[in-house]
Amino acid sequence: MESGRFADLLRAARRILVFTGAGISTGSGIPDFRGPQGVWKTFQPVYYQDFMTDHAARVEYWGQKLHAFEAFSKARPNAAHRAVAELHAAGKLERCVTQNIDGLHQAAGLPREALVEVHGTATEVECQTCKARSAPAAHFEAFARTRTPPVCACGGWLKSATVSFGQSLREEDLLNAYEAARRCDLCVALGSTLSVHPAAGIPLAAARRGVPYVIVNQGPTDQDGEACVTLRLEGDVGTIWPEAVRQALE
Repeated sequence: MESGRFADLLRAARRILVFTGAGISTGSGIPDFRGPQGVWKTFQPVYYQDFMTDHAARVEYWGQKLHAFEAFSKARPNAAHRAVAELHAAGKLERCVTQNIDGLHQAAGLPREALVEVHGTATEVECQTCKARSAPAAHFEAFARTRTPPVCACGGWLKSATVSFGQSLREEDLLNAYEAARRCDLCVALGSTLSVHPAAGIPLAAARRGVPYVIVNQGPTDQDGEACVTLRLEGDVGTIWPEAVRQALE
């Protein structure tokens, strides 16, 4: 069976690159962004340049983030997040590279140094001028009362420490992710449509070195037809992935 083959690949590997997308967190109550019921079906994204230059855009941005804050603050790691942490504890994880901004990998016990959040994190707010970071709750409470976008003590605009549309990914994060792709001996993509670039190029970089590449997702991905895909499993990541890790580690 393919699930048994997946466990065999995990068992044999020593430096596994795990690449995760929204599908790993939907079981924790985090909505996806691009699916049929995704966030972008309801809201139009606010582009970074607009955020930086237009007051109305900043109000719209903080309104959208306030809408999502309750779901993010209530979310807890699920079995899929815990399985990644278990793989690390077993000494088999090269790095987890995630497109997700929810902070659930760390909440599941994965150390910060084992994680690359290529799209940033919603667990902090960052000043766009001095780069100081702070916890988000107080800023959301103030915005909910005043509808005034928060400002840093230095006078800079505060924004979630996520990568917005039109904003470049952090070079250090990309370098760390591609270095992990260069070192790994197995790559696993979990719960991602593999359609958002440049992040989606990270697992491909590993696979094109000739290392085994496994995709687990519910629904099609943009890399399903790639010749370098070793195994494609269709279904619930929250069931398939933890079971494969359990089998590989027993």
